[in-house]
Amino acid sequence: MREKLLTDCNLHTIIRLPSTAFFPATVSTNLLFFTKGTPTKEIWYYEHKLPEGQKAYSKTKPIKLSEFDTIKEWWSNREENEQAWKVGIQTIEDNGFNLDIRNPHKEEEEDIHTSSELLDMLHASFIKSDELLNTLKNELN
Repeated sequence: MREKLLTDCNLHTIIRLPSTAFFPATVSTNLLFFTKGTPTKEIWYYEHKLPEGQKAYSKTKPIKLSEFDTIKEWWSNREENEQAWKVGIQTIEDNGFNLDIRNPHKEEEEDIHTSSELLDMLHASFIKSDELLNTLKNELN
């Protein structure tokens, strides 16, 4: 489906919203902008940041229309910066038409784990600690 869309339409821009844009759901949300009739040659990505000092959007602190002003300014005069980058179609094709391309201007972030994964990791850590304590205890005796 993605291949067909990229062949039949020009996906020229993807705006990435913070994961809390539709709080309480914390899902990745992207705004995709297409022009019908020409194939995609390159895709511009723009990563929308939370306002300074704000950790997340919520019911009491929702996303505001004025927060899109920087995107509007960038839109007319596109240049790569820490929030914006472009990717050629060949990279997208080589990536199996996966549009989830990391921001090349950001350092790698730590892996994010689910609560279940964290509990499993903690449990494995306790087992390893118990094994090390038993080994130490046996060597001392």
